[in-house]
Amino acid sequence: MKPNEQHKRALIIWLAIYPLITILTLFPGEYLIHLPLYVRTLIMTIIAVPLMFYGMVPILNKLFHIWLNN
Repeated sequence: MKPNEQHKRALIIWLAIYPLITILTLFPGEYLIHLPLYVRTLIMTIIAVPLMFYGMVPILNKLFHIWLNN
């Protein structure tokens, strides 16, 4: 993987994770606030990682296919 390609992939991951973490903090985060931080983080990552890996990143890869492969 070329250095420029790594930066592009990092941007795609950021574009997937930022809105996902924001949404998870707003909605389920309110219900989890009474739990210890490590439990909240565990629950949020259990939700976020599959959504990101199987949902958001493949969608973004398709949307940015031409840019990623230049």
